[in-house]
Amino acid sequence: MTAPASPPHQQPAVASYYVSPIPVTDAHLGHAIASEWTKIRTVRSTLWTLGVLIVLVVGIGLLTAIGLRSSDSSLVGSPVLSMGFFGVLLGSMCVITLGVLTVSSEYGTGMIRTTLTACPSRGRVLTAKAIVFFLLSFVILLVTTVLVAVAQYALLKNAHADAADAAEWFRATVGVSLYVALLGLLSLAIGSLLRHSAGSITVMLGVVLLPLVLALFMFSDSLHTVQQKLFEYSIPSQLSVFYDVSVSTSGPTGWDPLWILLGVTAAVYAGALAVLNHRDV
Repeated sequence: MTAPASPPHQQPAVASYYVSPIPVTDAHLGHAIASEWTKIRTVRSTLWTLGVLIVLVVGIGLLTAIGLRSSDSSLVGSPVLSMGFFGVLLGSMCVITLGVLTVSSEYGTGMIRTTLTACPSRGRVLTAKAIVFFLLSFVILLVTTVLVAVAQYALLKNAHADAADAAEWFRATVGVSLYVALLGLLSLAIGSLLRHSAGSITVMLGVVLLPLVLALFMFSDSLHTVQQKLFEYSIPSQLSVFYDVSVSTSGPTGWDPLWILLGVTAAVYAGALAVLNHRDV
């Protein structure tokens, strides 16, 4: 008898792999920016701080202009746009608060662990936060300062105030918006360093107000030089430079305050980035 033929050799089945219909791409900064934009626009702190910012800048600016227009006092020699200074100075506190909360609130809730798990590149996360916050605060500030400037010019142009040229308009709107948004960015970097909302806000309020307060109580002649420097380089004094109403006759002029703050912010941001990359969350 003939032995039964052996079955033919069978090829092993090829495993089939699932292919996602969603295109897979490498993560980049744009993805981190989109994530941070979703966060910042969906939390209540953003709505409240920016809402109060708009009320302070627009409300105080308009009330100041209306009050001066209805009074009998002459505005000869006063820049017509300078009345927006008070509202912007108070509104900067809102920008500082939002800058701190943009990063420190995630440490308070523990959300930072999820963020850094989804995006292990810590530098990318901090940069995305900085970009989203800076652009948002700058746009809001620019819109409000332009609105206030136009309203003040319409109300005070016939009150013997000095007319503003194009350079003064640019400093009182774009310059001021850049300066305050950069101050908020400095707050964001401080928040990343300290990782505590209340502590970071307190530090920033000290940076803004303490030099000017100390200078006001330096009555000794031996401290005159220190007093003068505190006046010149305090945040309120440098902010007033953009309105041509500086409280000091010396010190930074023109766009100098912006470059000074830019250097300080860059140094603190670099420190925050270095610390973030070398410590646990």
